[in-house]
Amino acid sequence: MTLDRELAAVPDGPVPVPDAVAALAGDDTVEPVWRNILGGLTFRLRGADRGAGGDRYVKWVAHGTPELDLGAEAARLLWAARWTPVPRVLDAGSDAAGSWLMTAALPGRSAVDPVWAARPEATARELGAALRALHDALPVDDCPFSWSAAGRVARLDPSVRDRVASTPGVDRLVVCHGDACVPNTLLDDDGRWTAHVDLDTLGVADRWADLAVASASLGWNFGDGYEAAFFEAYGVEPDDERIAYYRLLWDLG
Repeated sequence: MTLDRELAAVPDGPVPVPDAVAALAGDDTVEPVWRNILGGLTFRLRGADRGAGGDRYVKWVAHGTPELDLGAEAARLLWAARWTPVPRVLDAGSDAAGSWLMTAALPGRSAVDPVWAARPEATARELGAALRALHDALPVDDCPFSWSAAGRVARLDPSVRDRVASTPGVDRLVVCHGDACVPNTLLDDDGRWTAHVDLDTLGVADRWADLAVASASLGWNFGDGYEAAFFEAYGVEPDDERIAYYRLLWDLG
């Protein structure tokens, strides 16, 4: 993963539907809506008799895909749902081809929707407010998951580990999203945040682990010039040392 480009996109061509997804869909229409850089896919299952509010979403990854553990995400969603809006888990499992996670639809659209991309400063502010709300809502002492810098550094290739060995002191421990990029916050028709998605690395860490990457993601999606609005809405002054460190750690990871 690198900080100079977005990590995922809406598929722009035909996408084969895995057998497991087809089985989960039944008579529903299956629409591919997202492909991440590692090849993981997300499909919308839409039934004519249920309306958009009854849509289901299925994430699917092939066996052996690095860094994508849908079982881990299911566990984190079930935990986080007690305190903040996240996708409701409907089903999870695996077969010989891969694994899947099915969740219920949530109100709102991804913050990368063209409606919000046309209002980048207002959207950046809402994303800052949304991330602060997440950090304030999730209880650190109750969280069984970690996303600590030390743990992430230990998992790096030894050839690059020395570049991030000197971790800055902790500013504030929170339960981090783990991938607080622009696409992973949903906004309603008034531009207010409704939920967070893609929580497979949620865990306790310094808040700058989220803040550094979330602010960088504004540039990937909207261009330069919106970080100040994001930090102001979150309620923090930019910390250049921690921002640089956690962006590098993300990049090396």
